[in-house]
Amino acid sequence: MNTIFIAGHARLPSGMAAKSIYETLTITAEIDKKYGVIVSTSCTLATIHAQKFVEQLLRGYSLQDGIDAPVKKIREHYLGKAGSALESALKDLYKQYEKM
Repeated sequence: MNTIFIAGHARLPSGMAAKSIYETLTITAEIDKKYGVIVSTSCTLATIHAQKFVEQLLRGYSLQDGIDAPVKKIREHYLGKAGSALESALKDLYKQYEKM
């Protein structure tokens, strides 16, 4: 197998639909071992539309290049309440990636 699976977590802000289901936001990613490229992602946002949107934002980035570009992409394009939680979960995922 040429990929790894990593998860990042962050607290959700109050008043969100996902907060009634989960206490934390989780972003999971399948990452190519050799190049660090995000192959696919999933997250625990409440709607499938939001989950697909986040995947479109993150797919294709190489974590070997750091986390700044995908975090910037989230700031620029995701304008929902969970924006800060998405950033935090992505940074946590990156910390897990750095450990390997």
